[in-house]
Amino acid sequence: MTARPGPTLAVVGATGAVGSVMLQILSQRADIWGEIRLIASPRSAGRKLAVRGEQVEVVALTEEAFAGVDVAMFDVPDEVAARWAPIAAAKGAVVVDNSGAFRMDREVPLVVPEVNPHAVRMRPRGIVANPNCTTLSMIVALGALHAEFGLRSLVVSSYQAVSGAGRAGVETLRRQMSLVAGTELGTSPGDVRRAVGENTGPFPEPVALNVVPWAGSLREDGWSSEEMKVRDESRKILGLPQLPVAVTCVRVPVLTGHSLTVHARFEGEVTVAKAREILATAPGVVLYDDPDAGEFPTPADVVGTDPTWVGRVRRALDDPTALELFVCGDNLRKGAALNTAQIAELVAAEFR
Repeated sequence: MTARPGPTLAVVGATGAVGSVMLQILSQRADIWGEIRLIASPRSAGRKLAVRGEQVEVVALTEEAFAGVDVAMFDVPDEVAARWAPIAAAKGAVVVDNSGAFRMDREVPLVVPEVNPHAVRMRPRGIVANPNCTTLSMIVALGALHAEFGLRSLVVSSYQAVSGAGRAGVETLRRQMSLVAGTELGTSPGDVRRAVGENTGPFPEPVALNVVPWAGSLREDGWSSEEMKVRDESRKILGLPQLPVAVTCVRVPVLTGHSLTVHARFEGEVTVAKAREILATAPGVVLYDDPDAGEFPTPADVVGTDPTWVGRVRRALDDPTALELFVCGDNLRKGAALNTAQIAELVAAEFR
């Protein structure tokens, strides 16, 4: 790779689904980096991937791979991040981790640059965490409203794309769709389940022609891990440790793009006009809200884009302090790779 001025960046997990999107984003954003080093598992070492118009060879994940690295972005499973992120930090890199390994660690800031950029500097372990893709799909819009109105409680339902479960989720939906396409399935009890058989992949039930009210693993009192992430991460990002949050996470037959319905209650009376003004000018938010003209965000609209899209803005029927919203975001871009890149850019600014 051509020598360039700027801090050295490592992308760990460069060959994965989020890593692939990350390389696209790095080629699209302002070029602030010197060397970009691509790191992956030993089986991927030696592959060449395009970054900034050049072919860069992937190196194996070892301690030596972090020599001279200033910032390391991790797009790997939790267990890999838990082992290797502290090693990278001990080598002198600031780690920006996209896994769930450190999000709720009190010594690791959980950062969304549009909401709490100041938190990135408080990193005693040398690690900064990136939120879950579901949280990220709504928190930029909520952060803007909270700054003006003061959030008091939150009720959320998510409609999550299968890519949130990785490549296995995408492959499962495509396989199931091929089994049910052109059939009468979905008109009798259990017929989709029988057609799919054991081909449910990472999901407990068929996702084709279906919605599955479950994402993640079982936690206490019947809550799922995904639901607990939305609650705990929203509290940490907004600095509201006691915020009442109720969440139901649902998996839907969409490849990419998470959607959420949001009931947000604030400290005082709110108006739709003021909320729309805030959302229309908030960084990282697109207000797309004209139901009479058929304009509201859907995953098909937002896939491949960076902002949080907001529509169906209205005041609660029975509570003048509450707003109802529908939000959409690309869970592989802002929901994962883009936010990680934005955090890394905040850290890179410290090297100038």
